[in-house]
This record gives sequence, C-alpha cells and structure tokens, in this order.
Amino acid sequence: MIKVGIIGATGYAGGELVRLLLGHKDAEIVWYGSRSYVDQKYASIYQNMFQLVDASCMDDNMEALADQADVIFTATPQGLCASLVNEGILSRAKVIDLSADFRLKDVKVYEEWYKLKHAAPQFLDEAVYGLCEINRESIKGARLIANPGCYPTCSTLSIYPLVKEGLIDPATIIIDAKSGTSGAGRGAKTDNLYCEVNENIKAYGVASHRHTPEIEEQLGYAAGKQVVLNFTPHLVPMNRGILITAYASLTKKVSYEDVKAIYDRYYENEYFVRVLDKDVCPQTKWVEGSNFVDVNFKIDPRTNRVIMMGAMDNLVKGAAGQAVQNMNLLFGEDEAEGLRIAPMFP
Repeated sequence: MIKVGIIGATGYAGGELVRLLLGHKDAEIVWYGSRSYVDQKYASIYQNMFQLVDASCMDDNMEALADQADVIFTATPQGLCASLVNEGILSRAKVIDLSADFRLKDVKVYEEWYKLKHAAPQFLDEAVYGLCEINRESIKGARLIANPGCYPTCSTLSIYPLVKEGLIDPATIIIDAKSGTSGAGRGAKTDNLYCEVNENIKAYGVASHRHTPEIEEQLGYAAGKQVVLNFTPHLVPMNRGILITAYASLTKKVSYEDVKAIYDRYYENEYFVRVLDKDVCPQTKWVEGSNFVDVNFKIDPRTNRVIMMGAMDNLVKGAAGQAVQNMNLLFGEDEAEGLRIAPMFP
C-alpha cells in the first residue's frame, strides 16, 4: 500500500483528493492535514465522508509526516509548500504540490506574478511539471512534482499539438477561459458569495492572471521559443468545470483531416484526453466529476485561424485527479488507478 499524507485536506482540492484516494486499491491515507481544523473529525467538516473516514484532522508538520507517508500531497495556498519542504523530507517521501510554488522555473517570474518571496528556489530545477500526457517519463523518477494549474492544464492540452507541430503562430494565441466558482477555493470571499456569483458572468485577472506565465512557459517548450499570449479567465455560476476557447493564426492552409490527424496522433494512447468527433464542441457537463479532458477544434478558412476548445473538471483533472495520476506514475501503478470514474450527469 502507498501511504499517503495530505496537507490542506479540507480545501476543495484536498477534499477531492480524499474522495479519489478512497477508491484507490493501493493507497491508504494516513494523515488528514488541516491547520484550520486540528483535532476535529474530518467527517464533521465534509459530511459526505460520514462513516467513510473516521480520522481527525492533524496539523501541517511535514517533517513528522515524511516519516509516516510515502507521498505527501500539499493542497495549500501558494508559498506554504516551499516554506516547508527541504532535502530531508524529499529524501524520505515524494512530494506532489498542488500550489504554484514549483511550476515556474524562473524564480523572478514567480515572485513577480505571485507577489511572494520564493522560500525554496534550490528545488526549482529538479521539480517536474506534472502534466502527465507531456512529461510522463520525467515524472516517473521525480521526488518533487509541481501539479499544474487548472487553466494551464486545459489550455495546454487543447493547444499543445498544434504549437508543437508548428501549425499555428504562437504569437497570435488568444485564450478565453471560463471556470466554476470552486476554482477560487473554499475560503470566504465577498466576490464568491451566492448573490455575487448567481445570474452573473464576469472577467477577472484581465491581462494579469497568475496562470498566464505558466501557460506561456509550457507552450514555449512546445514552440521552442518564448511565447507571449493573451489569457482572460471568467467566473461563471456553476460549481465545477473549465471551458477554454483559444484562437490562433494558422501558418499554412490545412484541412480538417490534417488537423484531426495531429490531435489523434498526440492523444490516441492517452486515456484521459478525448478528441471529440467533427463539429462536437466540448462541454463541461460531459466531464464533470471525472479526470477526462475533452478537446476539439474548428478551422475558420475565412480568417485563416483555428479555434481550439477544451473542457474538464477543474477539481479533478485540474487538481486532485491529476495529482493522483502523478502519484500512480511515481509508484509504478496503472496510471488510471482510482480515476476510472465516468463523468456525472445530470
């Protein structure tokens, strides 16, 4: 059994980790960490875990946890994991960080966008960006995984094949993204109150959202050069889900069959990426509660542009599901173990 510790187990991503790991045949949760609820029964915080989890919440003592767990998930705000991790911990346990602390390789970029002093820049070079479909082999031998952000996961998987193949001009990429309110976390915020969100849709973080450099960095690797793009997220009144619609200029004339062949070649062996049939647009309701990403595209010959689309559950493939996928790779498990969950509908 893989002994698992979770720091931040009472946030939305942490709660989703618990839900998924309870269905994993080879995982045992030994530490439900939550600084806000120490000594409280976990099931008293998440009533859906009544008679499923009998444990009480513990603190965020990663040193003690590393002696008990094979892998530590940190589903915590930016800055916490970097402030706790050290060489001794990494020598005893794998760490999968769901925050942004180790996603960006340039410490200056991290500090500029997150307005934090990085507490452990010495581990940036070795941290592996945990987008499994692209970095699978590097993940397998890692000690420290930077679990990707939700918007970057959906955006990158939707756009990556065409950037990698040189079929679009990266300088022309525009990403319009929409997310449910769980993406903002469980903390109380006026902007996330029911009356603020219901019957409303709004852009936020315009030209300044912190996931922008993460998307640029990953697509830059695919392009082999620096990528600068426009990314605009929107908040929509639903619990879960991300939909991205991305636009870019084509570098040459192509047919539907040409582009479809590229997507099929990249994703035909990827269980969690579903390339939809012609003219079928991704929808969040068809991926809810699952680790699937649905992608598709439409060529606009009038403007010589391509529209790339993707939909996924921000808490599963966008956070906890991808983290479990990374854990499976780290420990030689079937990559889909604990994640073969059909999307929920209605």
